[in-house]
Amino acid sequence: MARTDRPAPPPLRELDGLHGSLDDPVLRSIGFLNEVMSRYPDAISFAPGAPHPDLLTDVEPQAYVDRFLDHLVQERGLKPRDARRALYEYGPSRGLVNDIVAAALRRDHGIDVPDRALVITVGAQEAMLLTLRALFGSATDRLAVASPSFAGIIGAARLLDIEVIGVEETDDGLDLAALAAECAAARRAGGRIRACYVAPDFANPAGSRMPPGNRRRLLALAEREDFLVLEDNAYGFTAAPHDALPPLKAEDPGRRVVHIGTFAKVGFPGARVGYVVADQPVATSAGSVLLADELAAVKSVVTVNTSPLTQAVVGGMLLEHGGSLRELGRRKAELYRRNLRLLTDALDRHLDLGPADGIHVNRPEGGFFVLMRLPVRVDTALLETSAARYGVLWTPMAPFHLTEAGADQLRLSCSYLDPRQIETGVRRLADFLRNEVRA
Repeated sequence: MARTDRPAPPPLRELDGLHGSLDDPVLRSIGFLNEVMSRYPDAISFAPGAPHPDLLTDVEPQAYVDRFLDHLVQERGLKPRDARRALYEYGPSRGLVNDIVAAALRRDHGIDVPDRALVITVGAQEAMLLTLRALFGSATDRLAVASPSFAGIIGAARLLDIEVIGVEETDDGLDLAALAAECAAARRAGGRIRACYVAPDFANPAGSRMPPGNRRRLLALAEREDFLVLEDNAYGFTAAPHDALPPLKAEDPGRRVVHIGTFAKVGFPGARVGYVVADQPVATSAGSVLLADELAAVKSVVTVNTSPLTQAVVGGMLLEHGGSLRELGRRKAELYRRNLRLLTDALDRHLDLGPADGIHVNRPEGGFFVLMRLPVRVDTALLETSAARYGVLWTPMAPFHLTEAGADQLRLSCSYLDPRQIETGVRRLADFLRNEVRA
């Protein structure tokens, strides 16, 4: 018989000396938003930048796995038994679907690299973490990011004790003159800008887009100042067909660009499959290798490998769409362009903005997000008021900035909602602004 009269163990002393990044608001922001959404389940939420649930209803994982198994047998010459085993074992750290993804990038985006230049990752977030860990070997190396910037890259850098330098984001993308000035300032201080993170197409959260001329100037600056460009291409697929631009990596003869992608938006987020293209040569004691080889080595002690089963699902999805990223994302892109148009039209109709309002809304041409600047401080207390009294949620912009510049901004996401929800949500938002901000 088990004893029931044992004394309770003494309480554990509070842990001290934990990594300083754990107190960073960037790491807490996503958890806070999820907690607020759970407390106000009837509120219409413009907060999550998640794919629309209707686009996930026709995902058939088993059918895609079967399609990928056929590929292993017919294209790679595996026996059926060995093909199945490949999905049940750990698998190579570099990935299992590299050839399919590399062919799609070559076909759709003009990114022509060998299969071994790719590492298949646990989402784009791991791709960022692996790349930063491999590249930043000195305390004097600095990472430049757009400000505002995706919170995931800022959080990853802070976990790794990398100094992050913010460069203002304009309507045409990164302010290149400011970036050049930061490079000069880093040199004067005995350091260097080692890499610059950009999302050239409809960046999260600002929705800005780099025109072709600025893309060429960024690559020229990277060559001149000897830094790498970390290109995040999560939202490029939402461009209208007549308005698509090639990724930076497609215009990269000097191999200055490390290209990061994800299947969360064009496939489905639950797979947690992303990729990084890293064809830069690296000198090692054993000779010259690709940066991708080094990323795979780091990955082997971080996540070991990306799940072969989820890779098989994503690989099968691509194959079922002719091996084309563009075809895989076509229907999704049409829905997101519709939702973005509905959101901006509803804001125009219900907000009735005037020059004296102090409220400014941007007009992105793609992506998931719209930014709004208010004449008051946009903080968690204001969000609580919006959720509790008006039944509408949004994202405060402060965690996306390295300074106080975003303290008066909020982000609206259109991706997760239906047309009726967008209309109702904007009406509620207009009431909130009328009563709490304009008053």
